[in-house]
Amino acid sequence: MTLEALLAYAHILAFLTMVVFLASEAALCRMEWLNEAVVRRLGRLDLIYGVSAAAVLLTGLARIYFGVKGSGWYWSHPLLHLKLTLFVVIGGLSIQPTRSFIRWRRTLDAGGGLPSPEAVRRTRRLVMWQAHLLPLIPLAAVFLARGLGT
Repeated sequence: MTLEALLAYAHILAFLTMVVFLASEAALCRMEWLNEAVVRRLGRLDLIYGVSAAAVLLTGLARIYFGVKGSGWYWSHPLLHLKLTLFVVIGGLSIQPTRSFIRWRRTLDAGGGLPSPEAVRRTRRLVMWQAHLLPLIPLAAVFLARGLGT
């Protein structure tokens, strides 16, 4: 039981870290707040966001394989597949903002200016899609944890 509780704690902590850093990206990725320091900060935030997403995946897999319910129960549950699908979709949506943040930083390092307002809007739109899809994962998780849909 202690292992189950620690795995759940690690998974929740990783997810909350992911939420915090995605929310930070969403807050800072605005043309009216963008300056050189923010461009550099967005890159660091995005890196931590990516690491925390990897931690969410790894702790989730640990819960599946080392948790009390066992992998057979989890893998047969459609809500697990919904959670993973949402996670993959969010991960796919995060690729372009990551590339944008890297490109913006390189442009700054090369002596160029800040990104165009349109580039910032496009990137922010993708960040916001991620931020709006992310809460659906814990919604599926609470139903999964209670065995709904089996």
